[in-house]
Amino acid sequence: MSALPTLLALEREAPPLHQDSQGVIRVGQTRVTLESIISLFEQGASAEEIAVRYDVLDLHDIYATLSYFLGHRQEVQNYLDRARQTSLRVRRDAERRSATAQIRERLTGYRNRADVQSAG
Repeated sequence: MSALPTLLALEREAPPLHQDSQGVIRVGQTRVTLESIISLFEQGASAEEIAVRYDVLDLHDIYATLSYFLGHRQEVQNYLDRARQTSLRVRRDAERRSATAQIRERLTGYRNRADVQSAG
């Protein structure tokens, strides 16, 4: 028996991922982040459910992204951990620079004084 000739293109495809100028990895030619896709997948969403949620992505790009994640789980997890740490640091810095905390303290003080006055 001779082997049948392969009529399929059995070549590797690069994942549909690109890094933007801020270092965020995005899927396809969209602004959807790798973190968003992986988060939904880890919550149990199927590729089809992800496609419904992000209608700018085609199913092929979603499956290719998930395939890349499954084949490179540790590298992707390291990237996601770094992204979350950066996000937390940026959020804390923004909160420190914001007057929100001071406003919240003043409002709490007003409410406490009003409670004391209404009780007395």
